[in-house]
Formats: sequence, C-alpha cells, structure tokens
Amino acid sequence: MKIHHLNCGTMRPLGAPDGLVCHVLLLETDTGLALVDSGLGLRDVADPGARFGPSRFFVRPLFDENETAIRQIERLGFDPRDVRDIVLTHFDADHSGGLADFPWARVHLTADEAKAALRPRGFVERGRYLPTQRDHDPAFVLHTPGDGEPWRGFTAAKELTDIAPGLVMIALPGHTRGHAAFAVDAGNRWILHAGDAFYHHGQIDGVAHTPRALTAMERLVAHDRAEVRANHERLAELWAAPTSDLLLVNAHDPVLLDRALQLDATDDAAGPPSR
Repeated sequence: MKIHHLNCGTMRPLGAPDGLVCHVLLLETDTGLALVDSGLGLRDVADPGARFGPSRFFVRPLFDENETAIRQIERLGFDPRDVRDIVLTHFDADHSGGLADFPWARVHLTADEAKAALRPRGFVERGRYLPTQRDHDPAFVLHTPGDGEPWRGFTAAKELTDIAPGLVMIALPGHTRGHAAFAVDAGNRWILHAGDAFYHHGQIDGVAHTPRALTAMERLVAHDRAEVRANHERLAELWAAPTSDLLLVNAHDPVLLDRALQLDATDDAAGPPSR
C-alpha cells in the first residue's frame, strides 16, 4: 500500500515546546482510499466550542482549514469521495473530528470503543465523547481484535481484509476503553500507528526527555493507567528491537512524523525496491 503521512491538526499546549500534531495516515488501497484517524475537520474549524469542547483551552489547536484531511486529500489530487473507510484508534475529538467531512465512509473501531463513545461512563468519558462528534450519524463497523491472529507478539489483533490486506487492528486499551493501534504493510516496511498509546518518543526510547505537561495530561485522561504503562513497555521493546522493517509512529509526536516523512522522501529518491 502507498501511504501518505499527514498532519491534520497542529496543537500548542503549554509545557510542550515542540507542539503536537495529529498524525493521520492516508492509504491508497486497491479499492479506494482509507484513513487511519481523521484529525480535525472543517466543522471543528467552524465551531471549535461545540465540536472540541473545553479541552481546546489546554491543547490549543490552531484549527487551520488547510490542515484538515479533506483539504490535503484534494491537494494531493485525489477525490475525497474515494475515501471509503476510516479506521479510528479511538474516538477523541482530535482523532474523530474529520469524520463529518466524509459522511459516506464506513468508520471502523473496536466494539469496546464504540460502547464507550455511545454510552460514556464517568467524568473523563463524558468529557471526551461529545455527541456533536457523531451527530452526522456515522456508519460504524465494529471489530473485536481478539478474534483474529496474533501480530508480532500482540495477541489481540485482526487483519481488516475487507478494507485491504495488510491492515491490522491491534487492541491497545489504556488511553481509552477501546483504544487500538494499526499496523500497515507499506511494502518495504510495516508502519505501526500506535495512536495515543504513548504521547512522546521519550516514553519508549529511554533517551529523550518527555515534557511533564504531556505525562500529566496522559495520566489525567487515561482510562487505565496500568494498561498505559504496560503499553509503554511493550512498545519500548519494539522500538529497541534490531529490525529495519518496522516504523513506529504515534498520533501526536512531531519528531516521529518528521522521521516518517524523511523516510518517505528517501524511498522516493531511491525508486521502487528491486524484485
């Protein structure tokens, strides 16, 4: 699959000097286009209060129409109507805001995340899952990753062959009740989009300093902090593994987005791999 790495929402929270991005993957499949997450959308730009909620005062999104997925897809020369499927790591506003720009697309998420979004429990879930995020009546397709085959040590994984071979949903609850990661076969490597399973590369590389504002935010909104820590440990093992066929990215780290874009540029300059 050809994969495009997009920033669909720059955010500038206090205490995070490098800022945050909304790292979205645009996939060219044999049957059309698919998105991994949707970032912020046109309706978020038009009405931030109703769509994003009070958290906008902390993460401080720019709400730039040019960063929305639909506008970037148009600039790439694609027809937005070709976006047939959107797979969500979870239903937070900065991941689901662009759904309304593609009302015809099927929206894939874990069954646990759908339950949380539709019937939120507790203060944190009621604050993160706003009815306005789904008032366009999206067509949900629910998945249970545990009924699939293991993927690189993750036992709760499921290949979504109805979208494209080589697209794997992996259950990684912790940040939210039904959070998932997605592995995508890019031909010369796998890309693992970990969503919000971690916020900053310092949490898994053991070297870089993670801003305290981000660790505090992660703890504040976590559905299960023990699961978040376990996800960090597992992803740190993958990061340290001596393999060149896996690129690990997440939703909000601009360093990891830049790394992915640089690898793409290098691949394009080298041409297609020899057979």
